Amino acid sequence: MGLSAAALLWGLPGLLLTIALHPALSPCPAQASVPAHRDYCVLGAGPAGLQMAYFLQRAGRDYAVFERAPRPGSFFTRYPRHRKLISINKRYTGKANAEFNLRHDWNSLLSHDPRLLFRHYSNAYFPDAGDMVRYLGDFADRLGLHVLYNTTIAHVTLNKDQRAWNGHYFILTDQKGQAYQCSVLLVATGLSVPNQVDFPGSEYLDGYESVSVDPEDFVGQNVLILGRGNSAFETAENILGVTNFIHMLSRSRVRLSWATHYVGDLRAINNGLLDTYQLKSLDGLLESDLTDLAIVKDLEGKFHVTLKFLLEEGNRSADAVPLPQDDNDNFALRVGYDRVIRCLGWNFDFSIFSKSLRLSAGGELSKKYPLVKASYESKGSRGLFVLGTASHSVDYRKSAGGFIHGFRYTVRAVHRLLEQRHHGVTWPSTKHPITQLASAIIRRVNEASGLYQMFSVLADVVLLEEAGGEVPPCRLASAAAHGHPPHRGRFPDGLDGPGGAHSAPEALPGELLRHRSPELLCRVLFPIRPNTPEAATLLPAGVPENTGARGN
Repeated sequence: MGLSAAALLWGLPGLLLTIALHPALSPCPAQASVPAHRDYCVLGAGPAGLQMAYFLQRAGRDYAVFERAPRPGSFFTRYPRHRKLISINKRYTGKANAEFNLRHDWNSLLSHDPRLLFRHYSNAYFPDAGDMVRYLGDFADRLGLHVLYNTTIAHVTLNKDQRAWNGHYFILTDQKGQAYQCSVLLVATGLSVPNQVDFPGSEYLDGYESVSVDPEDFVGQNVLILGRGNSAFETAENILGVTNFIHMLSRSRVRLSWATHYVGDLRAINNGLLDTYQLKSLDGLLESDLTDLAIVKDLEGKFHVTLKFLLEEGNRSADAVPLPQDDNDNFALRVGYDRVIRCLGWNFDFSIFSKSLRLSAGGELSKKYPLVKASYESKGSRGLFVLGTASHSVDYRKSAGGFIHGFRYTVRAVHRLLEQRHHGVTWPSTKHPITQLASAIIRRVNEASGLYQMFSVLADVVLLEEAGGEVPPCRLASAAAHGHPPHRGRFPDGLDGPGGAHSAPEALPGELLRHRSPELLCRVLFPIRPNTPEAATLLPAGVPENTGARGN
């Protein structure tokens, strides 16, 4: 074919055809930037993230889990530093009831597979952290959970769009710049930022997250530990037999879990230093607000504790700064220390979340935990839920929501709420003749694990239905999420819950929100202590005010 013939083919019509085909033949920049969409995005493949993934998968939902590490449970590859978990692994109870046995199994996640019980992964009552890593890996693999490993979400923001379930989408960007979009964001990243107190000399501290765990590195040393929780006592327990002495300093007194009934307080497995202290064997416990102190280093490399106001501007040497013991021999911290170790706990990492999400605002625990409702949904962004350890503000120092044996049930409650809200799936319930109501309640009280662990947070709700003069049937909705409109009454305490009856701020989830029939009554039935003044009758949201109670 000659040049002239080719020119005819590539004339104006050919040029127009080429222009028309070009967008289809080459990637469109606008299309290439559209983020991959999921209905649900879960941040973190730790216990809470995997538990939510399990429920989403069983329900057939569109979801993805994002995990920065190559395997699940990356937290437990490093922590606790001395590798001993404080969650009990009680393998035998003398009972065959699986639900009852979960009351005393503090490590297993909920699933339909009996092989995925932690009792098959360790014989130890207090297991090794490595066993938890292995367990979580098997949980994800055997159940085929959708986890994107080696994917670090570096930024999360909000994109308003009325087509979304909640009126906006969440945009997640990973370390490679890849964007993902979801309608519901479930944050299960735990607490990962070491809590630090800024005072003069704080740069001399060793952090719990990086200090040596080899006792040989502490032989013959004087050690000061800042903090008085399990991480501080765990650190002391590791070096107790090789140091000259250990002093522990905190602004509050030691709280023992056996006395407070709170699992997060000091556990007996870590309290060896209390023996040596009470038996006058050099070790000591001291109380002071850390912000009032300062640490200075002398020419021999020893660290001295002094008071902040004694430091002069620009003068940080212990050889020049007056120390309290110069004038007062009663100053308890008058010795020099070879090591000062910070063990002050952990905070939530807010850094990847845009301010538009409004995750943190006010409150005593706002630095440590995100701001959430009693339903675990963010107060600042509809459709953003916080799961696992980071959700513990709802029941801090009350129940077990900051630990696996507690949050496995609150994660399930969040999933059931989402199923009702977005998919029309009613809250699970069982139907009984009224004559069997008492026995059904007694059985639940004696066996249920969720109510047992999450007292004051989860409850069973009984709906009574009138049946034309016949004995009415009743419906038992198990483990409904905490709460009820405050103007509807008061919420009685649960199993061994602290305190008296308290008002509950959130509406009950599940099918209760949709009932309008005046024939339906709702009473929260829960075992309460004899000295509790009342167990108020509560009507579900939307039931007319004048229905009144007509009996149990």
